[in-house]
Amino acid sequence: MNANRSGVLKHVSSSRLGMYAVITLLLKDYSMAGPLNGIKVLDLSRILAGPWATQVLADYGAEVWKIERPEKGDDTRHWGPPYVKNEQGDNTAESAYYIAANRGKKSIEVDMTTSAGQEAIYKLVQQADIVVENYKVGGLKKYGLDYESIKNIRNDVIYCSITGFGQNGPYANRAGYDAMIQAMGGLMSITGEKDNLPGGGPQKVGVATTDLMTGMYAVSGILAALYHRTQTNEGQQIDIALLDTQVACLANQGSSYLVSGEVPQRLGSAHPNIVPYQAMKVQDGYILLAVGNDEQFKKCCNVLGCSEVGESKEFATNALRVKHRETLIPILESYFLNGKLDAWLTALSEVHVPCGPINSIDRVFENPQIKHRNMAFELDHPTAGKVPQVGNPVRFSQTPINYHAAPPILGQHTDEILKSK
Repeated sequence: MNANRSGVLKHVSSSRLGMYAVITLLLKDYSMAGPLNGIKVLDLSRILAGPWATQVLADYGAEVWKIERPEKGDDTRHWGPPYVKNEQGDNTAESAYYIAANRGKKSIEVDMTTSAGQEAIYKLVQQADIVVENYKVGGLKKYGLDYESIKNIRNDVIYCSITGFGQNGPYANRAGYDAMIQAMGGLMSITGEKDNLPGGGPQKVGVATTDLMTGMYAVSGILAALYHRTQTNEGQQIDIALLDTQVACLANQGSSYLVSGEVPQRLGSAHPNIVPYQAMKVQDGYILLAVGNDEQFKKCCNVLGCSEVGESKEFATNALRVKHRETLIPILESYFLNGKLDAWLTALSEVHVPCGPINSIDRVFENPQIKHRNMAFELDHPTAGKVPQVGNPVRFSQTPINYHAAPPILGQHTDEILKSK
């Protein structure tokens, strides 16, 4: 028991509050460290999918040891500009890209190609509950850091391997990167305007969504394996592939193809299964309209001043609106052009028709709801003073996230961790 908890226990006992109060206060103290307090993660990953997963684990309270190449570190440290600036206004060695995915971790410089480096990692493995890596299939075997080797050191370890195409199959040995997986996995075929419209053609999503979703699937898999271990004392390897993840995330589009045999097409901002559900041009920009049911459609038409459209048998159900999309959308657009964005947002929101502005990212962070939810904050940094961060969206009622450390500078914790193990 640490000194703080010992002090709490002594105070409660002397006050004769009883055992229930003791347990309550101790649990409250524990909760401040996060739900994964006490879990240790050896992070052999770099770039985005793996680091995104381990950042979430760090947010949840796990201790994450980020193993980095001496002098160079994670490639994303150099993926700029922009770079974080120090208090004198000069660029530091940390890019904005790097600080997006590495808070709460401890950076350890280790050359895993050497026997000394491997021995250092083995000592960490003895303490680690989880290992996360995203090397090519078989790439860590020559260093004795593959699953079978690590399992011999700690047999209940949870070992998460993230690759482009998985541990087996005809593409297993290929390298995989987000943009190419967005293309191969079908996402780009349904993203962008139709070919016959200005700017038409396939588009990748504006962030590395396949990497990010792979990281989140990795987190859920790791947590499931942790629970399994509590029941059986068994560790296991988790095999997660970017391509598999992208196919899974086709969601309703993939299901629609499998059910109908019809290949989904690009529709710009429009929805393949719901109408009207897309961007609409107004006098001073665009509004994103998201009508989810027939009652909302009638309310929308009433606000626009075309109640007869809302009552029309031709558009009475969503299935009919999808069928008559090409007729309906121009009608609605003609009415939206009679007003300005803020007026439409107010009027539609008052009758609970889902809609919103298409914000630029600066406006996103100025949004009062985003500010209220503390989705942007700062952390103390050893060279930059403070660095901005985007918050984790999960809100625990009993074990709130405690953002305790900024993304580390390269090798910041090497001596602290290796000398203590």
